[in-house]
Amino acid sequence: MLDILTIIFWLTWAIATALALSFGAVLLFGAPYLPTLKKTQEDALDLLDLKNGQTVVDLGCGDGRFLRAAASRGLNAVGYELNPFLAFTAWLITRAYRKQVKVTWGSFWRADISAADGVYVFLIERHMKRLDGFLSKQKKPRRLKVVSHAFKIPGRKPTTQKDALFLYQYQPVRVAHLL
Repeated sequence: MLDILTIIFWLTWAIATALALSFGAVLLFGAPYLPTLKKTQEDALDLLDLKNGQTVVDLGCGDGRFLRAAASRGLNAVGYELNPFLAFTAWLITRAYRKQVKVTWGSFWRADISAADGVYVFLIERHMKRLDGFLSKQKKPRRLKVVSHAFKIPGRKPTTQKDALFLYQYQPVRVAHLL
């Protein structure tokens, strides 16, 4: 029969392994977890300049701080997070804004963000070209404002820059109407 110390050891080992794998595996598809400072969150929201009731999407929402800041300004906020521990944390800390915030555990690369008015992203450089393709393929009914933290989108010129934040404008996709 197992004693309590053996059970605690194996449980601790299993939790530590799960944490290491979930934080490490994210590097293949996105970026490591680095929380966005409050001042940077506020500056990013100022650059997006969205109005009450509009929707902002955080691609890789981490612990949900940006979602909470957006909701406190009256915005609807949607976050995607690949790390299950961070997705759960984001869900927990945004519960006060549950009518305005939705946290999705999973990759944003296949998400439909066409309803978004603005996007916030803090990726790493090697994913920025893929991000441009992802954003360009969205069927946007209106102009999409995108703020990238720390990394520029290759081939695109930011319309505004504030410190390490870059604002981009993606134009709507023109859809031919059948008569």
